[in-house]
Amino acid sequence: MDTFNAPLFAANPRVKETLARLAPTVHGKDSALIKILACIFSDGHLLLEDLPGLGKTTLAIAVARVLGLDFGRIQCTNDLLPADITGLNIFKAEKGEFEFHPGPIFNHLVLVDEVNRATPKTQSALLEAMGEEQATIDGTTYRLPRPFFVVATQNPVEHSGTFPLPESQMDRFMMKVSIGYPSRNAEREILRVGSRKNDLDKIEPLFSPDGIVRIQGEIRNGVKASDKILDYVLNLTEKTRASFDIVAGISTRGAMLLLNLAKSLAWMQNRDYVIPEDVKAMADDVLLHRIQLKQGSESTKREALRAILSDIPAIA
Repeated sequence: MDTFNAPLFAANPRVKETLARLAPTVHGKDSALIKILACIFSDGHLLLEDLPGLGKTTLAIAVARVLGLDFGRIQCTNDLLPADITGLNIFKAEKGEFEFHPGPIFNHLVLVDEVNRATPKTQSALLEAMGEEQATIDGTTYRLPRPFFVVATQNPVEHSGTFPLPESQMDRFMMKVSIGYPSRNAEREILRVGSRKNDLDKIEPLFSPDGIVRIQGEIRNGVKASDKILDYVLNLTEKTRASFDIVAGISTRGAMLLLNLAKSLAWMQNRDYVIPEDVKAMADDVLLHRIQLKQGSESTKREALRAILSDIPAIA
């Protein structure tokens, strides 16, 4: 468990109820849940990177259930084809024409398990969907359902038979989150009651697809960021661009995504304005996978970002 203070960001009654509804099946993962909800409310995609056996898949399924979203799953292997993701046209002899059969990408929330086991060609099939919320098959473009989210998982230490995600693919993910090991008390409860995967189907939805879209609009239009907050985000991004340790600083897109997530956290705390702590809470998860260190740098990505954050005064 990281130092992210999940209860602090659960002042909104619906967020509290969401955590309570998931507690029986998702033990000790409130921090990751808050981040996933913030990402979804910000209309972004999420990359979960962690060791096997820490509940990445269970977490994604549970979130889809409580949000009332259609769920699709793609298990990546090195022989997976782009058509296995997007779907394909099948000729129907009785009709004398082709009929489109949509793939799992045509769901509200799509879990892409072990994404780095797919070949680069197959990984690229996700780019259009994640960037433009559409899929083009045999020259015909199909709109994906709204809302649309990709939650991808990958293991950080297993390299055999994997294909590292290119920068263009990594940049499509709003956040990269690690679940981490549960606390001792949470792990004790898991050992006591055993796996609760069979209870996932019993989770009652608290939201709906249309409701999620309304929340996204409410956050986008109703939560304000003052000029001082904008300057704070700009100071942060400019510092990354001037850092001796970093090859290329955070892009304008990265700054915008960070601000969007800060607005979601403000909404989850029943505020209609952003404070610097909202920005700081999401900085690691939004920025670390966008930073590339120079060869020979003695700092880690986290150390470089921590140094930058400590140098920038928090202005209210």
